[in-house]
Parts: sequence; structure tokens; C-alpha cells
Amino acid sequence: MQNLINSLLGRHPEKIKANVEIYTWQTCPYCIRAKMLLWWKGVEFTEYKIDGSEEKRALMAERANGRRSVPQIFVNNQHIGGCDDMYQLDTQGQLDQLLSQETIA
Repeated sequence: MQNLINSLLGRHPEKIKANVEIYTWQTCPYCIRAKMLLWWKGVEFTEYKIDGSEEKRALMAERANGRRSVPQIFVNNQHIGGCDDMYQLDTQGQLDQLLSQETIA
């Protein structure tokens, strides 16, 4: 039944092979919006909650080329940016392609 629903909605979670990581703040609306898109696409992701931790935020910023806003999203260890950046990739039809690529060790 779930496969039928996914098919009707144009979702293909079976094609998701990428390793996705997202740095979030619990009450951040952009974080919630980004996670909703990932959830909608059937992506299993690793979430790093950095609420109130300057140490964790500094580690995130180091990975994210100095960006300190949340969320910051990584696909296969590649920084793709924040929520708006991810939605733009989706609008351009590039997000599904990124998500379908397997992690290279």
C-alpha cells in the first residue's frame, strides 16, 4: 500500500542512496521546513541538534565554510547550504539527483 501511495505522490524513497546530514535548532522554522522536505522525499538523515551550544555551532560553521545560520545541510559530505538552497536545488530538479548518488568512501 505504501508503495502505491509513494508512486501516486511521485515519491521514490527506494532511489535515495545518499548520506544526508543536517544541523538544526529545535524551534527554527527553516530547520523544520528543511526536515519536512527530506521527510517528504523519504530521506533518512542524521540530525545534529546544536541548540544553545556554541561549540557545536563552531564545528558546524567549520564544515559549512563559515556559515553559522541553521539549518546547514550536507549530502555525501558535500555542503549544499541551508533550507532555501535545498529548496532551490529541488525546484531546479537537482536535489533528487544528489540524493540518488551513493556515498563514496
